[in-house]
Amino acid sequence: MIVPRTRPPVITLDGPAGSGKTSTAQAVARRLGFRHLDSGALYRALTFALLKEGVPEQEWATLEAQQLTDLNVEVEVEGDVVNIYHDGVLLTSDLRSTEVTASVSAVAGLPAVRDWLLDVQRSVGAHGNLVADGRDMGTVVFPDADVKFFLVASLEERARRRLLQDHGREPAEAEVQEEARRIEQRDNTDSSRSHSPLRRPEHALEVDTTGLPFDDQVSLIMRQVQDLTPL
Repeated sequence: MIVPRTRPPVITLDGPAGSGKTSTAQAVARRLGFRHLDSGALYRALTFALLKEGVPEQEWATLEAQQLTDLNVEVEVEGDVVNIYHDGVLLTSDLRSTEVTASVSAVAGLPAVRDWLLDVQRSVGAHGNLVADGRDMGTVVFPDADVKFFLVASLEERARRRLLQDHGREPAEAEVQEEARRIEQRDNTDSSRSHSPLRRPEHALEVDTTGLPFDDQVSLIMRQVQDLTPL
């Protein structure tokens, strides 16, 4: 559903882990000439900073806004790119390390972290011409987005994709089942938390990506947003 707008457009893609939202959002942003905001990368950046600064995990739940600010994680809109820095150093592959991946779920569930990142994400959105993906983009961060999507896929499909992304090979069936159990636990955590739970945004178009080739996912979404142009 496209609503009348007086500002540069914002498109949101929400969904659970492995639903294809980030890769699809990147491709849609590229085709439209928009910026892409990967909210998951922001949570990973804070996780990376906490680990690098040696903040004990048992203290994470008591972190306050100023302490999060003091971690020196910064987001910069540079042309058509959204970059994330820690202590002035651009973060790229560090965000996908095994250590960060193991801890990011715990960090992302902290209300103080979600509140702190809310302002960060909205500051990026103020520039408009944005495709943002995450778990609460269309419900909390950008509730007035011009077009909203909610991506879903079967548990096994999502597990296979996640393993393929992490290891670069087709996983064995036993690996898929084990990963599916982990993803199901994450789904339960994301959807049951009291602060910014994962849910389908109002007016969002649901897209089931199970068995859907990637190019078809992108084309389906492009048909819904092709009339949006940068302001």
